[in-house]
Amino acid sequence: MATTSQVPRVLAIDAGGTMTDTFIVDASGRFVVGKAQTTPHDESLGLMRSAEDALRQWGTTTEEGFPQIRSGVFSGTAMLNRLLSRTGQRVGAIVTAGQEDALQMERGIQTRLGLSYADRLHVATHHHNEPLVPRERVHGVRGRLDLFGAEVLPLREQDARDAANALLDAGVDGIAISLIFSYRNPAHEQRVAEIVAEEQARRGTDVPVFVSSELYPSRRDFPRLSTTVVEAYAAEPSRDTLRAVRERTKAAGAGFELRVMASHGGTISIDADQLATTLVSGPIGGVVGARWLAERIGLENVLCTDVGGTSFDVALLTGRRYEVTTTPDIARFLLNMPLVQIDSVGSGCGSYVRIDPSSRRPEIGPDSAGARIGTAWPEGGVETVSITDLDVVLGRLNPENFLGGQVRLDVERARHEVRRQLAEPLGLGVEQAAAGIVDLFEASLRNEAVGRILGKGYAPADYALLSYGGGGPLHVAGCTQGVPYEQVLVPEWAAGFSAFGCSCADFEYRFDRQVDLPLLPSYPDDVRVGVGAMLTQAWRGLEERVAAELAKSGYAAEDVTFSHLVRMQYYGQLVDIEVEAPRGAIETPADVDALIESFERTNARMYARAASSPELGYLIAQAIVKGSVPMEKPTLPELELQTGSAPVRETRTVWWAGGPATTDVYDMESVRAGHAIEGPAILEAESTTFPVPPDRRTWLDRHGIFHLESKEG
Repeated sequence: MATTSQVPRVLAIDAGGTMTDTFIVDASGRFVVGKAQTTPHDESLGLMRSAEDALRQWGTTTEEGFPQIRSGVFSGTAMLNRLLSRTGQRVGAIVTAGQEDALQMERGIQTRLGLSYADRLHVATHHHNEPLVPRERVHGVRGRLDLFGAEVLPLREQDARDAANALLDAGVDGIAISLIFSYRNPAHEQRVAEIVAEEQARRGTDVPVFVSSELYPSRRDFPRLSTTVVEAYAAEPSRDTLRAVRERTKAAGAGFELRVMASHGGTISIDADQLATTLVSGPIGGVVGARWLAERIGLENVLCTDVGGTSFDVALLTGRRYEVTTTPDIARFLLNMPLVQIDSVGSGCGSYVRIDPSSRRPEIGPDSAGARIGTAWPEGGVETVSITDLDVVLGRLNPENFLGGQVRLDVERARHEVRRQLAEPLGLGVEQAAAGIVDLFEASLRNEAVGRILGKGYAPADYALLSYGGGGPLHVAGCTQGVPYEQVLVPEWAAGFSAFGCSCADFEYRFDRQVDLPLLPSYPDDVRVGVGAMLTQAWRGLEERVAAELAKSGYAAEDVTFSHLVRMQYYGQLVDIEVEAPRGAIETPADVDALIESFERTNARMYARAASSPELGYLIAQAIVKGSVPMEKPTLPELELQTGSAPVRETRTVWWAGGPATTDVYDMESVRAGHAIEGPAILEAESTTFPVPPDRRTWLDRHGIFHLESKEG
């Protein structure tokens, strides 16, 4: 049974491509991490197994623990997988006449998204996406608004009726409506939606309709169309997945409202209209958790690195703030939604390793064994060697301790496949081949991480590297070898860090509106104040939308804390940036000056002060409002520092960069705050493994965070 202080209060779940992590916080703010294999066909099964694993460590069960939980957050991959595998709903689209081929033509950049630099050089490797909506289910309607929202041609209503009936005859499951410049004036889209509703009423059907000006009212018509289609194609059917998760937790006695991690860094209800914003949720949780941690341990700049089974995700916190992009590319689609800036590489611990028959060089990924681990797990049916197989062969992973012993790995099978597929073609021994390829894998991750910092004009010494994910601790030493980071940090709960980050997020909605308000140097104060008034009016309208969404969950407007932001740029430039407004109302010339100063500070942080160009004037592109209500969160551990050293559980031979070495193995839970461990060593927990090479050492601080250092430092 759980003790009085271990009454579970917060549940956070990250159903990744390989593992489902559960992070549970007790009444005192302490937490436990559970882990289980992801069940892609029904994520709720993996969730419950992972929660059972977590609560087992507290001596309780889901039936006893779930009724006491007050807050639950879920992040999963079902929606993204539905998009990647093209298994979404049968959708139709109504667009402005002349734009019917947009989804087939798409943007040229989409033909090479996700490709390596080498592949981008070869046109033969480029290909267009198969459109989510085939041409025969895309219908145009005549009528046109100009870029200012003025009607140039009236809407041909018969076109809309014909389109509605054609799509309903085709048996579509959803209809997306996206007309040119509707973000300026939604009148045409609204009328088309009314006509579709009239035709459905006449026919007695009830097909959901998705209107771009209601869901994603921002400029850039093609990403707006794509996002509205994705909402209908992948997000809407994912509600059933999320409802299955909710029902599974309720069946175990849960009384909380299940929330989902959204792309902007907050959590929303599974009944929210803009569900497509949860398309990429797990990696977002890691960045949110990193910011929460940075605020509490005094870090200004953090490089977030998440090594999972299928990918390596990198994000920067500069001045404890993350960047937000408004037109992200996800699964080779250009979308129109706010997304925490994360760079993702298709290299993870489950990545397949092959020898190119032409060049006789090893190739890693981008495809992955995912939840099937590798050839070392015969039950997975995997025939191709993965990075995990190499770690097992090298002795860095304990085959008896994978997932705390829930999964037993076959070392001899892994050795046989590594020898047959890799070592013999390369003319090397098994361990030499495995070690060399792991070095290549870690070098590629190291270069990706360093490049993210250098690309912003900073140096690694300016940043602390935070390593997490199931494979983060396993490869952090190689990923940081020779790079002078300010610090290298590995939380004890690294394996469940993305789920932890979900538990750090507030219940928060964000709404944007395109305003395009100029602030030119020639404007007198009264005009500048007038621009501020229009911005303030836009904020008020967005506040009403936020309050309405939170009201669905029982929160009154006075319970909501609003944050006001803008997307802003120098006038005439193409790229805007997100800026926090100093006040929620722009009423005086001083308020306008304060907003401009906030933009200049943000711009200098992102692009250096030399990029300042105030003589151009400014453009306020978007008004943004975020509204949140506080939720229960974890507390940072405060451990008592111990003297002495951690007990060695056993020794075994491990193959390091310099060859085999007798290595001490520790139970991670036996390492206390203040203990230091010299490499070579391996720290094992149920959820992760942390190897310390011969030239490194680590120590645990009072917050439960390992610091990895060079012995020469």
